[in-house]
Amino acid sequence: MPSLTVVSPGLDDVVVGRSKISFVGGETGELVYRGFDVREIVPGVPYESIVHLLLHGDPPDRDPSTEVAAALAAARDVPPSVVGVVDALDPRLPPLDALRTILSALGDGTYAYPPTADQGYRLIARTPELLARFVRRSHGQAPLAPRSDLGHAANYLWMLTGAAPDPARVRALEGYLALLADHGMNASTFALRVAVSTQTDLVSAAVAALATLKGPVHGGAPSLVSDMLDAVGRPERAETWVADRVARGELLFGFGHRAYKTEDPRAVVLHGIAREVADPERLRLAEAVERAALATLRRAKPNARLYTNVEYYSAVVLESVGLSRDLFTPTFAVARTAGWTAHALEQAGANRLIRPDVEYVGPPSGRVWPRPLRG
Repeated sequence: MPSLTVVSPGLDDVVVGRSKISFVGGETGELVYRGFDVREIVPGVPYESIVHLLLHGDPPDRDPSTEVAAALAAARDVPPSVVGVVDALDPRLPPLDALRTILSALGDGTYAYPPTADQGYRLIARTPELLARFVRRSHGQAPLAPRSDLGHAANYLWMLTGAAPDPARVRALEGYLALLADHGMNASTFALRVAVSTQTDLVSAAVAALATLKGPVHGGAPSLVSDMLDAVGRPERAETWVADRVARGELLFGFGHRAYKTEDPRAVVLHGIAREVADPERLRLAEAVERAALATLRRAKPNARLYTNVEYYSAVVLESVGLSRDLFTPTFAVARTAGWTAHALEQAGANRLIRPDVEYVGPPSGRVWPRPLRG
């Protein structure tokens, strides 16, 4: 008998709840944080104020948020036991794999259900601090102590490089962190909310969220964009290179998005940030490849509505602030800890175990085991 069950692979068009945190306008090209269009507030609003908005619902009284800035600064005092775990990691580990263990190590017994804003501040503050510590040790460099006189983005750059953060690079990184802070019910946020729905702690839920970033289709493509730009090499080669790749049926990284059927607003803002901070030749190459890619894709798939996504100019911006490619996805996680915290708080506020169903399509009941059963 044919099934009447409506199945949505990937949960397309399935609404699993309601949220006041962010709105993703796939048809309109919008990303809205609690009523504020990101195109209007980024760059400009400090990351600390974005954290305040996402966690508390309204903007702070001043920028950057004094409450969040003080809470993040205080949370940078990491327990020695957690530092010991980070220092014991194999320095040959990719930073993303190291970060998975780092987040797990943060679960030092001080996190419990339900999550709180203070727990979230610790997650947000300590993730980049411990990641930077691991990266420096993996390069044979001494770890650096955080600086209380620096904001969140500037302190991250300082702890990675040991150099006084360039204001233009700080502004660019801050814009990136703000734009990537939240994005509706994406894969990592859904994984986090499923975990929180079981009444687990915030750190355990964050580890579940981070696991989704290991795959290249959610957060892992910016480094592949950089590799692609390297392969093209020169703006004059863009059209031929792109046409050959599409003809072979190979992917062009940084184009198309599951949610957006028009321009990704984050890509638009990041393109503007890249114009301010990127090497002019690298930017010229990226723009030439973008033009060639969009033209070729639209000829090949005229009904697909493919546009540049957030990962394309994320790559250019993250290169420009001095991050290595193996830090691109971990830095995505650094940004998203704000949204993860906001969603954890919201999920716990009206919690119900997330337990979807699946349609069974195996053999019908009544099969007989082919050997005698043991007594």
